[in-house]
Amino acid sequence: MLFSTIQTSQAELWEFIVEVEMEKTVNPGDTVVVTGRVVNHAYEPTRGVEVFIRTGADTTKAFTDPDGVFRGEFKDFQRVPGIYKVNVIASWYGMTGMSSTEFQVNGDYSPVSELQQKLSTDEARKYLSSNESDFVKNPIGQTLFKYYHKLLNELIQEQKQSQEPDEEKIFLEQQRRISENLRNQAIEEYRVGTGTYGGLQYEDYIKSLKPEVRELIINQLNFTKNNFEEAQSVRDSIIANGGTYEEARKAYLEIISIPREILEQFNQNQLEKDQPTEE
Repeated sequence: MLFSTIQTSQAELWEFIVEVEMEKTVNPGDTVVVTGRVVNHAYEPTRGVEVFIRTGADTTKAFTDPDGVFRGEFKDFQRVPGIYKVNVIASWYGMTGMSSTEFQVNGDYSPVSELQQKLSTDEARKYLSSNESDFVKNPIGQTLFKYYHKLLNELIQEQKQSQEPDEEKIFLEQQRRISENLRNQAIEEYRVGTGTYGGLQYEDYIKSLKPEVRELIINQLNFTKNNFEEAQSVRDSIIANGGTYEEARKAYLEIISIPREILEQFNQNQLEKDQPTEE
């Protein structure tokens, strides 16, 4: 006659509750640490529970301590950037429990790197180095042979495409050159030479002004300089976001073309601000 080693109170609570904790983001090559606790539905910890931890094709095993705590590691986790799911299964004398979580490997994801990872396993190498005729009497082997060779063909195509010029990058480079040409054209057209708003040329010019108008002219130059900087920023933004050359040029000219009325109002405001106030 066989007797169960599980106490009556535990026999009624046949499922474990598995709590899992881990870092949500790691870098390639880091040690991925999975910790947690196993309890029954009465939240009583159980010692010696076997815990299987799996992510992708990697598996590790741990056992709970008297407090129901476990810890598992995946050392030197070399995987392509992306989101990875972790499944944790606790098992002990017929009682089971399962939990899962996710973590992210930092970095730039690419279809090429993902395919390379899938094709780097021992199973993949086995089927890639074989002939289809080796699996005539093995339907599962035939399916896996076709699967891995399909992945290999996809990898070859992805590598070819990655080596071809990127149309979007070419377009952005063209727009950058247009933007640079616009800037140079504006500098030439409006004679915004080196030293106009700074440097020795600017300082010599300011020193040569009469004291009564010096502050007003400094403010005028700063006002004009800020307008040019705003116009350049708007122009570059329009081009960077897919706008046309003509749209960018029109917006640029609208900002730098300061109406006479605005200049007169600006000068009047400056003069009023410089006048001494009566106490």
